[in-house]
Amino acid sequence: MAKINFGGIVEDVVTREEFPLKKAQEILKNEIVAVIGYGVQGPAQSLNMKDNGINVIIGQSPDFKADWDRAVKDGWVPGKTLFSIEEAAKKGTIIQYLVSDAAQRTIWPLLKSCLKPGDALYFSHGFSITYKEQTGVVPPADVDVILVAPKGSGTSVRRNFLAGAGINSSYAIFQDYTRRAVERALAIGIAIGSGYLFPTSFEQEVYSDLTGERGVLMGALAGIMDAQYQVLRQHGHSPSEAFNETVEELTQSLIRLVDENGMDWMYSNCSATAQRGALDWRPKFKEATLPVFNE
Repeated sequence: MAKINFGGIVEDVVTREEFPLKKAQEILKNEIVAVIGYGVQGPAQSLNMKDNGINVIIGQSPDFKADWDRAVKDGWVPGKTLFSIEEAAKKGTIIQYLVSDAAQRTIWPLLKSCLKPGDALYFSHGFSITYKEQTGVVPPADVDVILVAPKGSGTSVRRNFLAGAGINSSYAIFQDYTRRAVERALAIGIAIGSGYLFPTSFEQEVYSDLTGERGVLMGALAGIMDAQYQVLRQHGHSPSEAFNETVEELTQSLIRLVDENGMDWMYSNCSATAQRGALDWRPKFKEATLPVFNE
């Protein structure tokens, strides 16, 4: 396992160099990966695996016509590679449970009845397992329970794959019945297009993910944008000017520099006035938001 230094802390990471696609294909050659749900993550992960030579089928309720039709449009064939949830789950040996957290709770009695000894039950979010007392999602003892959580939306997972780039993912093992759970998780992680795979637990994945979604990734970002736009408009700036200074410059310029080479690189490509303002106001925003994050 490779090592990466994150801010002075050395962490383990699995890369495509040490775990190449050929190895993943060998591990998965006798598996049937049944992707349950063709909504957010299902299309990207299934198509990436299919393109990587993995035996994949889709389980999708035809009652959700938009998702069923999308699967057909993407090339999945009813009766051959596209089935009902129950039929796909019975055919699969690795069952990717990629419906929403709420739907996982609803569908679980049906899915559980389809699991066979030695199957792997796969998640991309640890919510149902971490809160199993509330969700009722308690896997039988004779299956592997694994997680690979891409750090991006399904759209990003697919776009990065098509562009030849990987996406960071975390992986975890909740239950290792076959003693093959780790290699199964890593093989799937590589097959769906992960560039780096970081070990975690189901619990830590959930807690970090919920914090990120409510904070910097979505909630805090949207809230700060709303607040800044509102203040600019109240002080007489036009809608276009408020938009450009709040959304356009962030999404089309600055965040791309951060992605390219980090915050310091973004700072170095901005004016001295911008750098001074950012350095002065960063601690104020940290102080203002830290209580919200702690909440």
